[in-house]
Amino acid sequence: MTDPRVEKLADVLVNYSVAVQPGDKVLIEGDTPASPLLRAVYARVLQAGGLPLMLASLPGTDELLFRHASDEQLQHVPAPLQLALETYDATIGIKGTDNTKVLSGVDPARMVLHNQAQTELMKTFMQRSASGELRWVTTLFPTNAYAQDAEMSLSEYEDFVYGACMPDIDDPVGYWQRFSAWQQEIVDWLAGKERVRVLGPQTDLRLSIAGRTFVNSDGRHNMPSGEVFTGPVENNVEGHVHFSYPAIHQGREVTGVQLWFERGRVVKASAEKNEDFLLQTLDTDAGARYVGEFAIGTNEGISRFTRQILFDEKISGSFHMAIGAGYPETGSQNESAIHWDMICDLRDGGEIWVDDELLYENGRFVIEF
Repeated sequence: MTDPRVEKLADVLVNYSVAVQPGDKVLIEGDTPASPLLRAVYARVLQAGGLPLMLASLPGTDELLFRHASDEQLQHVPAPLQLALETYDATIGIKGTDNTKVLSGVDPARMVLHNQAQTELMKTFMQRSASGELRWVTTLFPTNAYAQDAEMSLSEYEDFVYGACMPDIDDPVGYWQRFSAWQQEIVDWLAGKERVRVLGPQTDLRLSIAGRTFVNSDGRHNMPSGEVFTGPVENNVEGHVHFSYPAIHQGREVTGVQLWFERGRVVKASAEKNEDFLLQTLDTDAGARYVGEFAIGTNEGISRFTRQILFDEKISGSFHMAIGAGYPETGSQNESAIHWDMICDLRDGGEIWVDDELLYENGRFVIEF
């Protein structure tokens, strides 16, 4: 018997997040362990009058790719996927792996080669998203693998996931509409500001946001959501930052990450674990050493680290940065094949100053919104 929360989440994704209209071409991508939610979303898209295309991945196929593919095969971009990202109206992505460590043994150089081939796809995706031509949302279906990473039982993790996505189970769409209105007040306050300084344990970071736009992330792209973000001025990030939590990318966990910036570029990087992977990823392309995103997490329903960036970057009391591609709607001009989010907890002595005014202290806004 399907959990009734699956049907409710499918409704939110289709009718709120991407708001499918009759005739919309909708790409549904996901892992087969997420089949209950994939099926529910497929049905909702049909009910909304959309034209769905399902691309479901079998467990283990990524491992097979990196194990057996030649360099040429690693760099191949399937034409149907490219066509969908160039012409479809909406995409719904549903993560649902049964093994989050499946790529842990892959040579980082092969991952870099594969990522480099995705540069134009990433650029197309970012540009169409910024222009409003492409509506998209990403979510996660709770599996045992994710529950184990979060150190929870599956039932506990299901409660966590659905609670974060639908804090008001009786009116999930109404909740996100109200949340959006509150978060818009923060975005409005930040409009026109020029400088940000972040202070915290082993962190003193200065960046320019002059001429850049903050975005209200309110469940229309990520589900769950809860962040305000922008793309800082590319050549105007200075200082150093220590990320509190492991930075996870393509199944590889990098702990104790520290980055040092000069004129916007990462000039030094270190990690306690998997430092080689960090350094090779930073050399993916010219944009990989620059910051594409700066964001403040605002979802009070997410208070603990679970090793899933979709949730962890929204932790209330944190900020995160992404190296690599920025979102053009923020004004970011940084292009890269990667977008790697890294999170810093500010609940113990952290501060965010904006134009010399204290905005955030110990994980809380000091200005009332």
